[in-house]
Amino acid sequence: MSEHAGDKSENGQGAAREDEDTIYPEDETAEQGEISADTGDGDDDVNQPDDADEEQSAVESARAERDRMRDQLLRIAADFDNFRKRSRKEIAEVRRRTVEDTLREVLPIIDNLERATEATAEATDVEAVAAGVQMVLRGFEEVANRLGLTRVTALGQMFDPTLHDAMQQEATNAHPPGTVVAEVVPGYKLGDRLLRPAMVVVAVPVGGTDDQGEADDDSSDVDPDDPNPEESA
Repeated sequence: MSEHAGDKSENGQGAAREDEDTIYPEDETAEQGEISADTGDGDDDVNQPDDADEEQSAVESARAERDRMRDQLLRIAADFDNFRKRSRKEIAEVRRRTVEDTLREVLPIIDNLERATEATAEATDVEAVAAGVQMVLRGFEEVANRLGLTRVTALGQMFDPTLHDAMQQEATNAHPPGTVVAEVVPGYKLGDRLLRPAMVVVAVPVGGTDDQGEADDDSSDVDPDDPNPEESA
């Protein structure tokens, strides 16, 4: 009995040891999951510094682009300011040269007028003085033609409000109504641009204005509510 009991006890202890040493598939899978989880946590810790470096690099790149664009805008603004100043200077220079060239053309006319004035003080022949003034006038016309200055045609033309300025009206039947019968001050054009309109006198029909005025006065005396305006008159 004792020997059998001892055998049973030994067999029971051996089975227990075998159970402790046996590794089941479920336990092995669980251990592998724990190892993988530990490894994943390590990878996250490693990737976090990389993400921070990428963000820092993007910020530095954006700042560099901002500085580059600002410098470029400052250069463009400076270039435009220089261009504007240079353009103003060039325009002023062109105007100055234009005035100089015009005065250089006019100076000979002034010289001839001064000579004509001096000659008039001692001249006894009026025709000679008039001929001298005519020569000065022809010199002015030559200069005007070189500068592109032309005189506006007015006398005998129909009144044109874009070229003429009516100073007064003259009642006449010798000319059609609206005809320029006299030129008070000549007008001039520089190329196609009007410098000064011609101041003129315009023809109107004889008595046309007075008759119209009398007709207006008569019509004002008529009562619009009177059924027989002729009998009332």
